[in-house]
Amino acid sequence: MLNSEFIPAQDQKSRRLLIMLHGLGDSTAGYRRLPSLLKLPWMNYLLVNAPDPYFGGYSWYDFAGDPHPGIERSRKLLFELLDQKRAEGFPTEQTVLGGFSQGCLMTWETGLTYPHLFAGLVGISGYIQDEAKLLKQLSPVAKQQRLLVTHGYQDQMIPFPAVREQVQRMRLAGLNVQWHEFVKAHTIAGDEELDVIRKFIEALY
Repeated sequence: MLNSEFIPAQDQKSRRLLIMLHGLGDSTAGYRRLPSLLKLPWMNYLLVNAPDPYFGGYSWYDFAGDPHPGIERSRKLLFELLDQKRAEGFPTEQTVLGGFSQGCLMTWETGLTYPHLFAGLVGISGYIQDEAKLLKQLSPVAKQQRLLVTHGYQDQMIPFPAVREQVQRMRLAGLNVQWHEFVKAHTIAGDEELDVIRKFIEALY
């Protein structure tokens, strides 16, 4: 079971949920300001810690070795978490799954293979580990999923050109990907990027 932190919406009746997956070495603590930054009073938030300890934070998969076993394990854990939230009254159809860096990779992996339709998917400064494998595992509703993917020209950890080419190939495969480029390094580009994310989420409902 994944450790998570729930931040309720101001509207106590809201079933809308944003699940946020952090990057390598980070934790839920890095995203506690997200509700105040996105300014969506009707949104509940679930901040999730990855399963593996990593230098004071957590990791979704083995960054230095073979990533595939860890990705598959983490995807299974996220499926279980999504099933749990559905049982608690948070429909996947009103849930946005988002992530940064490693969390973005897990958003691709989970969002496109989970059998239910999300409100939307948000991937920030990440990539796909194995495109061919992921395309073979797509859920029946994968091509109906709405994705926002953002990346920075100055990203030195995950090079921009390779990610842009990945996104182009995924679009050619029939996926509905909205792509935004920013002048930024491996980070979230402040108000400019948050505004794009906010408007994408608002348009989903």
